[in-house]
Amino acid sequence: MQETTPIAAEAVVELAEVTAPIQQAETPPRSRRFTSLDTLRGLTIVLMLLVNNIALDTATPDHLMHAGWNQGMRLADVVFPWFLFCVGTAIPFSFASFQRRELPAWRYDLKIAGRAVALVALGCLLNSAEQRTPFFSMGVLQLIGMAYLLGAFVYELPKFRRAVIAFGLLSIYGLAILYLPAPGMAAGTFEEGKNLIDSLNKSYLVGYNLDGILAVAPTGALVILASLFGDLMRERDLAAWKRLALIFAGGGVLLGIGIALNTVLPYNKPVWTPSYILVSGGLAALILGVLHAATDFGKWKGWTFPLVVFGSNALLAYVAPILVKLLILQVWVVKTPDGHVPLQQAVLNAMIRWFGRIDGGWAYTALYICFWWAILWLLYRKRVFLKV
Repeated sequence: MQETTPIAAEAVVELAEVTAPIQQAETPPRSRRFTSLDTLRGLTIVLMLLVNNIALDTATPDHLMHAGWNQGMRLADVVFPWFLFCVGTAIPFSFASFQRRELPAWRYDLKIAGRAVALVALGCLLNSAEQRTPFFSMGVLQLIGMAYLLGAFVYELPKFRRAVIAFGLLSIYGLAILYLPAPGMAAGTFEEGKNLIDSLNKSYLVGYNLDGILAVAPTGALVILASLFGDLMRERDLAAWKRLALIFAGGGVLLGIGIALNTVLPYNKPVWTPSYILVSGGLAALILGVLHAATDFGKWKGWTFPLVVFGSNALLAYVAPILVKLLILQVWVVKTPDGHVPLQQAVLNAMIRWFGRIDGGWAYTALYICFWWAILWLLYRKRVFLKV
C-alpha cells in the first residue's frame, strides 16, 4: 500500500476509531470484537508489509508488483482498496458507539473531521520524513482520511441513498474519463500519462501538491459501499445465514459489475477506475463473508490470532514500519564486510550471505514482518492501540 508512501496504555489518545478493533453493538464496550474484520485488516497489513519490503529485485513474483497500464490487477493492487474497505466497514460501529453516548449531532461531525485531519497529518509526517523537509501531498493516508470523511459524513443517510451516491460518484467519474476532453487530447483518450485524470493533475493540481485529490471520488465511493457491509454485520433483525447470504450477494454484485466495466474502462490503479474499485471491493466483501462465517459464527478463530494482532493496531502497523525504515534503517550507517552501508542494506546483505540471493531476500522480508508482529503483539497484550 505504500506509495511511499502509535499510545500510552490505558489512557490511549483517541485520534479516531477508523482502524480500531470492532465491537459488537449489543455488547458492553470492549467486551467482544468482530474477529472477521480484524482478520481482514490484518491480512491487508501483512500484504502491505510484504509488498513494500520484498527484497528480490528481478526475482520478485509478478503478483507482488503492481500491474502495468491496462494489464489487469494483481495481488499488490488490492492492498490499498482493501484497507479502504475496512475503513468503511468500521463506520457503522463507530457511529453506533457515538449514538449510545447521546451527544448532539454536531459532535459527531466534529469527531469525523478530527479523524480526517489526524490521518492527513500523519500522512504529511510520512511524506516529510521521506523528503527530509516539511512536505504536503496527497499520499496514502491523506487519501484515506478524505475518503473516510466523505463516507462518514453521508453515513446518516438511508442505505439506498448511500448506495445511489456511491454508484453515482463512480458513474460520474467513469463517464468523465470516457467522454470529457482534456487539454490537447480528444475526448475518451485513455492511455498511460494521457487521460483526463492525469491531464487535470498535471495542468491544475500538481503545482499545489494536490495531484491525486480527484481520487477522493472513487475511493470515497468504496468507503460508502463498504459501510453497507458494516451495516449487514450489525444487523440483528435477520438470521445469521441471511446476513451472510447478503454479504456474499453484495460482494458478488460488485465483482460482477466491476468485471463487466473492465471491458469499457479497464482496471487501472493509477487513476482508480470504477472497474478497479468495484472488483477490489467485491473481493474484499467475499473474503469478509468467509471470515465472518468462519470466525464470528463458526467460532473457528484460533488460526486468525497472528492476523488479529496486526489488524487490531492497523494504523500503527502501517505508520511505524515506514518511519523506522525512513529514519533509521535507511539512515544509520554500520560497518560490515561490504563496507559502510545503511543498516537496512547490512541486514539484507547478511541474509543473502547466510541463505543465498533468493532465500536471503525472503528471509529479510520475513524477518521484518515478524519483528513488527512481535512489537504489535506486546502492545496487543497491554491493550495499547493507536486509534484513527
